[in-house]
Order: sequence, then C-alpha cells, then structure tokens
Amino acid sequence: MDIEACRKFCKALPAATEDIKWDHDLVFSVGGKMFFVIGLDSPHRFSFKVADGDFEEMSTLDGFIPAPYMARAKWVSTETPSRVKQKDREKYIRESYELVKAKLTKKARATLGI
Repeated sequence: MDIEACRKFCKALPAATEDIKWDHDLVFSVGGKMFFVIGLDSPHRFSFKVADGDFEEMSTLDGFIPAPYMARAKWVSTETPSRVKQKDREKYIRESYELVKAKLTKKARATLGI
C-alpha cells in the first residue's frame, strides 16, 4: 500500500490537516478531529470511522477488526491492508471525513470554510 497516495488523497479534502501521533502513526483530521490513521510501520494498517449502523457489519468483514482503543467511537481497522483496493480505501476515507465533519459545530465548519 502506498502511504503517499493516502496522504495525497486525505490532504485534498477541504480543511484536512496531517500530524504524527504516537510516534509512528500518520493522522489526518478535520477541525482537530481525526478521520483517518495510517501506521508508518509495515504493513501500514489503517483505521477510520464508520457510521454507527455500519460498525457491526464492517468490523466483522474479512480483513477488518474493531479499531483498538477507538472501537467505542465506531472506528474499524484493517488486519490486511494490502487486500483493500485503493478505490475502496478512498471511499472509506471520504465517508469517515464526512462523518467527522458533520459532527463539527456550525461555527467550526464556518471557520474552516466547509
């Protein structure tokens, strides 16, 4: 999996920021709220938020698990990131971004211009 492709896609989303957290995770946020995390260590597992109603199904799909420490917030993680097609990964990122953006206050969205 190509971290740079993920980075480019995430950074193209309006008001998205990037940051390194926990010494080895590249984190993308909107309005200070995380929407995508990718490990810098191989095999570059990644995690993202899913809709509440999709969490149970998504976290039991082959190759996905409830995200450690973030499952309570309805995040899932990949066990085998190489099996996720780029098109699907981008769809998951965009959906996560939209979920997180929707939870921002009107004032925060206005400040960010989104």
